[in-house]
Amino acid sequence: MAKEKEEFVVSDRRRFAPEGELRTDIAPQPEEPQPEEPPPLPPVPPPQTVAAETPAADAADADAVPESEEYPEPPSEAEQQSQRDEYSASGKKIDEMISQSGQPAPAAGMNFERLVESFYMTALIQMGAVRPEGEQPRVDIIGARQTIDSLTLIQEKTKGNLTDREQTLLQNVLFELRMAWIEITNAIAKAPARPPGGDAPSGIAK
Repeated sequence: MAKEKEEFVVSDRRRFAPEGELRTDIAPQPEEPQPEEPPPLPPVPPPQTVAAETPAADAADADAVPESEEYPEPPSEAEQQSQRDEYSASGKKIDEMISQSGQPAPAAGMNFERLVESFYMTALIQMGAVRPEGEQPRVDIIGARQTIDSLTLIQEKTKGNLTDREQTLLQNVLFELRMAWIEITNAIAKAPARPPGGDAPSGIAK
């Protein structure tokens, strides 16, 4: 059986006639929906560079004390007075115990002259000028310098508040200690270098 020929229908979809007029014999064709454009992507922020923190930097920050840091509030006047009374009572008990043991009575309370003399003796011991009998001197030249510097700080902070006697004592003590310190440092500089495993020069602590 012969196949029936399929009929092809050609439809004219042009909206305008050859003369350029709008055709009215065709139904308007729905406009094909235009594909929606995807929304623009948000801008990508530039990568941030984070500096690596080293342990040394952390340690330096931990050790640094900000200048704006303030000391905690001091105790009240009542608290300070109560503490002074208790301290004085404890000191009297200790003095009584020392007297009952047969030892020499302790010196009277601390004053400025005794404070300066205490620093003076400490510096002499640190420089080896004073030592217990039978013992070799052990020089602590750095400790001696700190003690002398402490007396210098006391002199600066008490300027104008000392009696003539106190001022004269402090000046004489500082002069003697500085001279002794210079002599010892000069001797150390001239001393022969210590060989590996050898003994320290005489008068210098190992």
